[in-house]
Amino acid sequence: MGRVIERVARMVKIIDPSKPIFIGGAGVALLMLLMFSPFPTFPNLSDVAKTTILPEIDTIDCVTDSGRGFNLGHDPVDQTFYDDQGLSYSMGNPVKNWDEKRREWLKHHPSFGTGAEDRVLVLTGSQPWPCKNPIGDNLLLRLFKNKVDYCRIHGYDIFYNNVFFHPKMVGLWVKLPGIRATMLAHPEAEWIFWVDSDAIFTDMDFKPPLEKYKDHNLVVHGWPNNVYEKKSWGGVNSGVFLIRNCQWSMEFLEAWAVMGPQTPNYEKWGQIVASTMTDKPDPKVDDQSALVYLLLTQKETWGNKIYIENQYELSGYWAYFVKLFDTLSDKYATIEKGVTELRRRHAEKVSEHYAAVMSEAFVNSGSDWKEKRPFITHFTACKPCSGVHWGYTDEACWNGMEKALNFADNQVLRNYGFVRPDLLNTSSLHPLPFGFSSYKKEK
Repeated sequence: MGRVIERVARMVKIIDPSKPIFIGGAGVALLMLLMFSPFPTFPNLSDVAKTTILPEIDTIDCVTDSGRGFNLGHDPVDQTFYDDQGLSYSMGNPVKNWDEKRREWLKHHPSFGTGAEDRVLVLTGSQPWPCKNPIGDNLLLRLFKNKVDYCRIHGYDIFYNNVFFHPKMVGLWVKLPGIRATMLAHPEAEWIFWVDSDAIFTDMDFKPPLEKYKDHNLVVHGWPNNVYEKKSWGGVNSGVFLIRNCQWSMEFLEAWAVMGPQTPNYEKWGQIVASTMTDKPDPKVDDQSALVYLLLTQKETWGNKIYIENQYELSGYWAYFVKLFDTLSDKYATIEKGVTELRRRHAEKVSEHYAAVMSEAFVNSGSDWKEKRPFITHFTACKPCSGVHWGYTDEACWNGMEKALNFADNQVLRNYGFVRPDLLNTSSLHPLPFGFSSYKKEK
C-alpha cells in the first residue's frame, strides 16, 4: 500500500495545484484504481530441471538499453555468488546450488528477470593463433559474421572465444570448459547455444522451439536408434547443441569431462569408450564418443533430460545440403512471389514477423518440412583453418562453404536492398527491385 500511496503522491505533484477540487477527485479515483488493479506478476522457478528464473519483481523503474529493458548500470552491493572467494570458473571444481545462486542474482538484478526462460547466448570460437590455411582466417571471419547476423536478428547475445580455459582441454574438448565459464559469466541466460566454428546458420528465420524442451536440459542433433541400438559414436553430433544454464548441466559437464585429455586416465578411457561403440575408428576418446558413452551407460542418470533432435536440422550434413541450395533459393523465391506481404520491404528488427508469415506460406504451399532450408549446415570433416580435411577435397569444402555462406547471407542482405544472384560469387551483388524479393537477378 505504501508504494501505491507514493505513486499517487508523485502523480499529484504534476497536476496544477490551483485546482484543488480536481486534485482531490482525481487523487481518490486514481488511488481506487491502483488499489484494485492487479499488479504485473512474473512466474517463479519451481522446477529445478528447467531453471526458469523469474523472481516477482516490479521493473517500473528499470533503465532501458537497446529496447530490451536491461539496466546495465545496476549492480547492487548485495552479496551474491560472485562474492564467494571459493568460486571457480574451471572444470574439476564443482559448483553447488547453482539454481539457487542464479535465482538470487536475478532477484538483485530485476531488469533481467522478465523473459529469462527464453534467453539464449550463442557460444562459438576458434584457436588463438593464425590459420595455416591461406584462406582460413577469412573463412573464420565470414563464419563468425554469419553467427553475429543470426544473433542480431533474433536478439541473442554471442560470445566468441579464442582462448583455452583449460590448458589440457584443447581440440574438440575446448567447448566444455568454455561452456562452464560462460554459465557463470551469464547467469541471466537460460540457454547456452554451442555452435562449432564450421557450422553455418542457413535458415536465418528459424529459432529453436524452446518450449518443446521445457523438460530437458540438453538438446543435441541425432538419432536415438543409432545410439541405443546400433551403439554408433555418430549417433549424435556434439558440434552443435543447446544446454540449459542449471545445476544439472554443471554436474553433467563434469561427468562428461571425466573422459577428457586433462585426466590421467585419458588413454584408458579411450579404450573403454572404443570397446563400447560398434564403429569407433580409433581408441582416442573425443567429446562426441564420450557423450554417446554416457547415454549408453548412464541413461537412467542423464538420458531422461537429454533430447535427441531430428525433426529439423540442428546439425545438417553439408555434403547433402550444399547441392540443394540453388533449388531451395528458387523455391522460397516462388513462395515469396505469391505472398504480397513477403515482398514488402521492412526493417531488419521486425524480421521475426515476416519469418512467421513465411512459415505459414510454406505450409500453405503444400511443401514437406524436409524441403525447408536447413537450420544449420555443419561442415563436419572440413577444416577451414588447418586446410586438412577428412575424406573431402579442398574444392568440395571451400565451394561448399562459399555456397552455404552466400545462401545465408542473401537472407540478410535482402533487408539492406541487395542480393547475390550467384551463390558461388561472393562479390557480385544486384539491387532488389521494389515489390519483388527474388534471390536471382530480375529478368
